[in-house]
Amino acid sequence: MPSLNNLGIENIREKYPFLIKYFTKGIEKPNKNIAHCILFYGTDIQAQYDLALEIARMLNCTGDHTPECKCLNCNWIRENQHPAVLTISKVDNKPSNDESKTVISIDQARMIKNDLLVTSEYHRVLIFCDKDKEGNVCGLNPNNFQEPTANALLKTFEEPPSNTTFFFLTKDKSDMISTIISRAQCFFVPSMQEDNRDYSLVKDLMENYLETERNAVLDFNDKLLTISKDNDPMEVLVQMQNFMTELLKTNVQNKLLKLKLLKDINAVEKAKKELQLNMNIQTVIENLCFDLILND
Repeated sequence: MPSLNNLGIENIREKYPFLIKYFTKGIEKPNKNIAHCILFYGTDIQAQYDLALEIARMLNCTGDHTPECKCLNCNWIRENQHPAVLTISKVDNKPSNDESKTVISIDQARMIKNDLLVTSEYHRVLIFCDKDKEGNVCGLNPNNFQEPTANALLKTFEEPPSNTTFFFLTKDKSDMISTIISRAQCFFVPSMQEDNRDYSLVKDLMENYLETERNAVLDFNDKLLTISKDNDPMEVLVQMQNFMTELLKTNVQNKLLKLKLLKDINAVEKAKKELQLNMNIQTVIENLCFDLILND
């Protein structure tokens, strides 16, 4: 099972200072004022998992509350051996008689509810995710975290025991049922992996898209439509997201720009889903351009 060593803590704190600062402020308050349900979304699920573990460490630290703390709780969490910080997946923390291998099951949901009835001296953290065949952390989706299981836990998510926090890790918020989203505080976790994301097809168009005037939306639409017809339109949309993600990495401290970019990334994601539904490419691009340029 993945662990979070000192180097991992240092890296995750450097990569996501805005999120670390946000949760630190809440945890430092007398009542540890952070949400009971937290949903992370983005392409780097391992980074989401590491963030959840670091927040769990901060919630349970009984030492000097520094990233280097050596208290028992911090050491346990670094090694992913803490009794109250649990990974919930299709292969982790299942009842002994649960033979399901592809889903987080209703039997697991019942076990979680029963376990939470027992008081704990720790701050309990349950991290919901998926695992691949090699044991790598993957995102939740409607196939591995099905609606009956999620619904069986809704009351628990809504009114959890004290000192209990749930994390949900997923690539896209639309992969979670709406009743989970409505109960969770959602955070986009941008990928910081050095993977040389390509945006060569859209670079010239996108370089100044944030300054595009409203009266220029039709010109922007025509150019994007031409690029999409001359190339694989799905690849064009992926490259638009790549470009926006690169902007996000370099402007993470600019709150207004960060919100704009997150909204635009979601707008492109909506366009990708419309393409998958075989909507007319001209309609998809037109809707997207209006979302990007007119809906500020």
